Amino acid sequence: MDIKVHSVHFKADQKLINFVNEKVTKLQLFFDHIIAGEVFLRLDKSTEKDNKIAEVKLLMPGKELFAKKQCKSFEEAADLAVEALRKQVDKHKSKVVS
Repeated sequence: MDIKVHSVHFKADQKLINFVNEKVTKLQLFFDHIIAGEVFLRLDKSTEKDNKIAEVKLLMPGKELFAKKQCKSFEEAADLAVEALRKQVDKHKSKVVS
């Protein structure tokens, strides 16, 4: 699976990029027909503490899955977005298999 990580309004360090890559790659364990993943990490300009947004998009044959989460840290937002996508992948896999 090909994963692209984009950081908007800031420069992401390698540790954060590796963390996101590792999380998204684990989705391959649930369904091996995932073609690519695209992650957008962005800083919201609000003054709130929950200003870090992670958007994850997965491309599969005939289907595109998407999740967006906003939290206090990019790691937490990415983790929640990947968990939401895992549920979507399981649902899609059960439809394809049956």
